[in-house]
Amino acid sequence: MKIIASLLFIVLLLVPACNQKPAEGDSGKKVTIYTHRHYPSDQKLFKQFTAETGIEVVVRKSKANELIKKIEIEGEKTEADLLITVDVGRLHLAQNKGLLQGVTSETLTKNVPSHLHHKDGYWYALTKRARVVVYSKDRVKPEQLSTYEALTDAGWKGKIAVRSSSNIYNQSLLASIIVANGKEKALEWAKGVVANMERTPTGNDRDQVKEVAAGKADLAIVNTYYLGKLLNSENADEVKAGEAVKVFFPNQDGRGTHVNISGAGVTKYAKNKENAMKLLEFLTSKKAQQTFAQANYEYPVHPEVKPSELVSSWGDFKEDQVNLSELGVNNKEAVKTFDLAGWK
Repeated sequence: MKIIASLLFIVLLLVPACNQKPAEGDSGKKVTIYTHRHYPSDQKLFKQFTAETGIEVVVRKSKANELIKKIEIEGEKTEADLLITVDVGRLHLAQNKGLLQGVTSETLTKNVPSHLHHKDGYWYALTKRARVVVYSKDRVKPEQLSTYEALTDAGWKGKIAVRSSSNIYNQSLLASIIVANGKEKALEWAKGVVANMERTPTGNDRDQVKEVAAGKADLAIVNTYYLGKLLNSENADEVKAGEAVKVFFPNQDGRGTHVNISGAGVTKYAKNKENAMKLLEFLTSKKAQQTFAQANYEYPVHPEVKPSELVSSWGDFKEDQVNLSELGVNNKEAVKTFDLAGWK
């Protein structure tokens, strides 16, 4: 009887322990990412991270809006530990919906400049994309160009190719103009660009470059990394299109050229928060930033890492130092402004 009583006592002690929820970060040596990025370089980095830490990286891919909606629906049961998107506007949307949590560390602060992360650590940049003007080598001289604002000059009527207002990169560009110049001036700018469009917006950034190469437009507003993709395409016509233009960085005598980011934030209900932070620190490290820079024609965010040889060949430039949170805050106003301007 004494033996049975002792066994019962031990069982009673163990039952509460078995029913306890695992502590934060105790759900295993893994981290689950919901990502909009689809580049081989990312997969390479995830494998390196696993090799160095033993932490498995589980990847779920889809478009940013779909991933944000998925996290929202899943709530506390979400698998996502880290959300990666290709625009600060989408990170702001996720934050605004309460889907991210603020995290900070000495490493992250060192790796990512202050204007490229949220002040409370809700998201951090992984790479930068400059939104520039590319111009025809044959028909335009660089001294004819100066600022984004000058694209509304009557001399460019019918000569500008740009994608639609539904594009998040254009929305963030207009948001930066709202921050810099105010709502009224931003509306004037959007109307001016519409008046100077070569055609109704269609296609992606590469298609805008092709319009210039075909002689249908003289200028195009694009992200730099799309030009890199053209120049390194297996399609000879795309390479030819990339070679037909040069890069101009607007607003060098003022606030600087607008940059956007791909970035990441730790989800509010991350079951592997510690692992997510380790991965975030790894992706912003010098070693990982060198991989990002060489693989996808993007600009590194780490201040000690240089761009690739091709990207560097486009020249150094002054970038707009506005905290990118401001672009997310002004995204809705940018969409409204595009509608008022008739930017399709």
